[in-house]
Amino acid sequence: MQRSSDRMLTTHVGSLARPHALLETMREKEAGRPYDHAHFEQQVRDAVAECVREQVKAGIDIVTDGEQGKVAFLNYVKDRLTGFEAANDEPIMPESWKKEVADFPDYYHGYFNKYSAAVSPLRVLVCRGEIRYEGQSALETDIANLRDALQEQSVVEAFLPSISPRGFGRNEFYPSDQDYYVAVGEAMREEYLGIVNAGFILQVDDPWLIEMLSDPTLEHAARRRDAAQHVEVLNHALRGIPEEKIRLHTCYGLNHGPRLNDIPMSEVVDFMLSINAGAYSFEVANPRHYHEWHLWETVKLAPGKILIPGLLGHATNYVEHPEMIADYAVNYAKLVGRENVIAGADCGFSSRASFAPEVHPTVALAKLAALSEGAALATKRLWK
Repeated sequence: MQRSSDRMLTTHVGSLARPHALLETMREKEAGRPYDHAHFEQQVRDAVAECVREQVKAGIDIVTDGEQGKVAFLNYVKDRLTGFEAANDEPIMPESWKKEVADFPDYYHGYFNKYSAAVSPLRVLVCRGEIRYEGQSALETDIANLRDALQEQSVVEAFLPSISPRGFGRNEFYPSDQDYYVAVGEAMREEYLGIVNAGFILQVDDPWLIEMLSDPTLEHAARRRDAAQHVEVLNHALRGIPEEKIRLHTCYGLNHGPRLNDIPMSEVVDFMLSINAGAYSFEVANPRHYHEWHLWETVKLAPGKILIPGLLGHATNYVEHPEMIADYAVNYAKLVGRENVIAGADCGFSSRASFAPEVHPTVALAKLAALSEGAALATKRLWK
């Protein structure tokens, strides 16, 4: 994993908006209707190539495929893991959302309407059989598309995201939920190894950690117990993979609302840092967490580790000012060392394949360019 050895490097979390023509084909695919397979594969290849070009043009050093071929950062696994069936249930609302929705019902009534623009509805999955990984072909395609897109581009490094092991639905097969989570971890391990063996950095997307630490239905001790078990399962799935090949992304989920019930990062950081990764990506530009850079005045980063603070918001179409980005990048650099900070984003800009992504595609590119400008300003201050 490259470090900010002589300048502040830039990256982001992964997902970017898909072209509309690709979305239209993907919608047919997800609905089970006939579609041109070869045409779809070519659309994804072209989208990845354009996506990488745009990242490089915006000045991003550590790029990815934008998850162009995935229907969502999370439930793409329905096509890569055996043992799951789609249920007809209404989507399950995370427990951490329920208090927010109860506090601001009028806001969330309108907020949830935007999900109608997604290519595929969120489906409840049920585990009713043995979980195994069968996504080898899809993963090989992801790897080949990104590798091809990089051929004519000059980048510092490239990464591929993969979801962390947890329950993607109800467990109706394994004797215990812990057995279920371990089975998911063993299956996803094949994807983790495939990404690293292909020469890319593995980014583990882990919204589960903060979700379970935020669960209002559990006592504090129970939340921490669940979080510790989750870390154990994830570390087991990552066993033997060099930490310098892994970056962890944790976040407060896709709730783009008031977020008055977010837990502080201080309740998360010890669990986050106990995950065997070389770098840690987390939310900062979320206004509920701007102030938490002070946490690193007392929390010590282990030697060799890297922080990727999110300096771009994923829930707003404001473009952050480069001077503000530089200020925060410098704050972190002074606390943990300039070589141990990479400027990043809070979360993905299109976590689901949607005709109405969280951030408009043109604005997302402007944000990435602002991140690059801000990192350049930070470089001038830190490497005089």
